[in-house]
Amino acid sequence: MTSRVIPAPSPSPRRMIQVNSVDVLGHLDSESRTSTFGTFTVLSYNILADTYATSDVYSYCPSWALSWPYRRQNLLREIINYHADIICLQEVQSDHFDEFFAPELDKHGYQALYKKRTSEVYTGNPQSIDGCATFFRRERFSHVKKYEVEFNKAAQSLTEAVIATGQKKVALSRLIKDNIALIAVLEAKFGNSGGDNPGKRQLLCVANTHVNVHPDLKDVKLWQVHTLLKGLEKIAVSADIPMLVCGDFNALPGSAPHSLLAMGKVDQLHPDLAIDPLGILRPASKLTHQLPLVSAYSSFARGVGFGLEQQRRRIDPATNEPLFTNCTRDFIGTLDYIFYTADSLTVESLLELLDEESLRKDTALPSPEWSSDHIALLAEFRCKPRIRR
Repeated sequence: MTSRVIPAPSPSPRRMIQVNSVDVLGHLDSESRTSTFGTFTVLSYNILADTYATSDVYSYCPSWALSWPYRRQNLLREIINYHADIICLQEVQSDHFDEFFAPELDKHGYQALYKKRTSEVYTGNPQSIDGCATFFRRERFSHVKKYEVEFNKAAQSLTEAVIATGQKKVALSRLIKDNIALIAVLEAKFGNSGGDNPGKRQLLCVANTHVNVHPDLKDVKLWQVHTLLKGLEKIAVSADIPMLVCGDFNALPGSAPHSLLAMGKVDQLHPDLAIDPLGILRPASKLTHQLPLVSAYSSFARGVGFGLEQQRRRIDPATNEPLFTNCTRDFIGTLDYIFYTADSLTVESLLELLDEESLRKDTALPSPEWSSDHIALLAEFRCKPRIRR
């Protein structure tokens, strides 16, 4: 029996929920959303690379639903149905990017950028190494510049600069983890209404990253996030530009990396800072950044509007983040985020969250219905009119 014979269950469509108190344009459905003046949508999704989708890890998922030919079609269909203007995917294998996602999304009008993980630690087939892929709709954005962040390179610089000679080898083995970030500067092709200078280019900076997964390397995760934010700060200084920071940060709400992203600093007494064998996080007062980042999904906690009550039940009131973005048999929690600069962007609507109960009928993710162990996050933003500084 081939996987083609098994009918694919369509994922239950997830609706966009308005979070703005004033819905000035009336209800925006998915079709009009893509062309609404001054707004754009951003999707962030860890799609679960085939390399990691093994039947021993995900034994509860039927083997046909775990197979790549099935999952890639189901993922593609899901992604296309979101009609996002910008798509940030993590765990995209380099062969799957070249042979499947780039050509398929090209047919739907998307231009693609890709950065695979570095391979100093990786031992498998170089074709199946995964990375981050960012796609954008050609009719809405044009590509201005691409920056690649290799945390390994930053680790080497850091080690040379601050680690004692006898400790360098130990430091590198802890810090060299192959994680990367892909930063794209795009130019909007749609107008920014109400701006002080309508002739000025509307640029947008989109960072897409997948931070180290290891639960014991809290120092490495925080250092990677700090390194990324310092790089983004440099871009922000060179251009007054709205920013989006998307991806799988492998960090729970309230963790030090999340605190750094959302608050711009880490409390010096944060328990995560206790794990710092290399001394790279000291003094904690240097763990700061100046970007006014806010988590898009925290708008569910703050917004007023129809349909928010149900979504609020899917948000953790202590952190204002979703209760989960990753759900397996052994783990449930939030690891994925879309952060935005709140001085230049506002959240208009968000893709509804899923409730745990609906996923548990299939034990967990992935399932025949949803083909990753993560859920997609999608936010609609509006550019705020520029104020002369």
